[in-house]
Amino acid sequence: MSEILLEIEGLEKSFPGVHALKRVRLQVRKGEVHALMGENGAGKSTLIKVLTGIYQKNSGTIRFDGEEINARTPIEANEKGISTIYQELNLIPFQTVYENLFLGREPLSRCRRIDRQKMISETQRILNDLGVSIDVTRPLGHYSTAIQQMVAIARTVSINAKLVIMDEPTSSLDAKEVQILFRIIRQLKKQGISVIFISHKLDEIFEICDRLTILKDGEYVGDYDIREMNQLRLVSLMVGRDMAKLERSKQEYRFSNAKPIAELKNIHQGMRLHGIDLEIRQGEVVGLAGLLGSGRTEIAQILFGSTMPDDGEIFWWGEKVHIHSPSDAIRKGMGFCTEDRKTEGIIPHLSVRENITIALLPKLQSFGFIKTKEQNDIVQSYIKRLKIKTPSPEQAICNLSGGNQQKVLLARWMCMNPKLMILDEPTRGIDVGAKAEIENLIRELSKSGISVLMISSEIAELERNCDRIIVIRDGKVTGELTGVEISQDTIMETIAKNGREEVTEHD
Repeated sequence: MSEILLEIEGLEKSFPGVHALKRVRLQVRKGEVHALMGENGAGKSTLIKVLTGIYQKNSGTIRFDGEEINARTPIEANEKGISTIYQELNLIPFQTVYENLFLGREPLSRCRRIDRQKMISETQRILNDLGVSIDVTRPLGHYSTAIQQMVAIARTVSINAKLVIMDEPTSSLDAKEVQILFRIIRQLKKQGISVIFISHKLDEIFEICDRLTILKDGEYVGDYDIREMNQLRLVSLMVGRDMAKLERSKQEYRFSNAKPIAELKNIHQGMRLHGIDLEIRQGEVVGLAGLLGSGRTEIAQILFGSTMPDDGEIFWWGEKVHIHSPSDAIRKGMGFCTEDRKTEGIIPHLSVRENITIALLPKLQSFGFIKTKEQNDIVQSYIKRLKIKTPSPEQAICNLSGGNQQKVLLARWMCMNPKLMILDEPTRGIDVGAKAEIENLIRELSKSGISVLMISSEIAELERNCDRIIVIRDGKVTGELTGVEISQDTIMETIAKNGREEVTEHD
């Protein structure tokens, strides 16, 4: 038992009308990265809040480093050696890096004044140990989100944390920044510091974690060595049903003779797009693969009229068209679920009902009045069809989980009877259960003859769902895969191969 740092047994927590945790258990060893997995509502956040003193348990025991504890406040948990880094960083951007590191525990000089020189040198030392070289006298807000994450981690190291809890730490990081974070997590491991890692991104779980514990509906499902697990089994355990149907059946490309619904020809836009040719056929799911900044989102925005190309042509059902605005695209029969649903998708303080039908309102009006019965019938049918979890259609959408917000956005466009759905990162930041439901919905759209243009940074997601994949690099189409050619390996090889070819040409 000496290697066990944290041991939770029989943990219970209830709120009025909700039994949030039911005899939950968790074991975290010293110097390991331990994933805490589960859908939204599984109890992960409640468990962390009980552990860190935000909530008080109803029953059960928590032993930390050989001692039974019952933290009453986050400060008490910090003093025990438990530190949390939340998705939304709780640091002060206009204060300096060193001031953030020592916030609330500033050292004093012999004159009883704040010893800023000591704070600066100590901050520099801790960050250097983590491999981060920055000017610690600059305001924290001058640095990227990744650097701010590093400062948050450095703060936990400076308070001699034995356990660091990271809640969705990579949600705002790009691929390079994620690797920097992972390097530092590995350094924490070497120092004997344990990490509880919470993320919806399964690839990250398998890359950085040693073991994982799964919760479902507030109950303990089991804990597993990461080497004994694969993604399909993990998803099945999390959602409580066999998800083997998510595996893409390898088949020949079926859309060679299908009629093109949308075409882009020789599209140029500033320094972002350079001669893009793209064809989307009726009923097929076309994926855009490529690194961040490759031009994927810009292609979607031009097709939907959000931005205008400098040169090139757009065709709709074989006829040349001019799409100058999203309203033009909507009239043609396009829907667009944006990458940033919180700022560009949902209208946060409007209800689920209003968010679903806002694009449909012109068709629901009669003499200036909304046909409320027809509106309510449409809303109820899509809540049921898409399994949107909401206590009422009048619930403000900002109170729904990320997955349910995304379903509301899909319902918004589906009730318009679109011919083409453009989905930019449709499963980003949502749990695996909602992700599986949205992927099944994409297949339903395709079967019903609706075309889908799908952009995703998750290569496995593209492999599962796409009939054809276009690889984009530096604003150019550099490869195309169809049918049985599509696999994670071939997608990555195509991206990497074209990168190597460009380097060779420059050499």
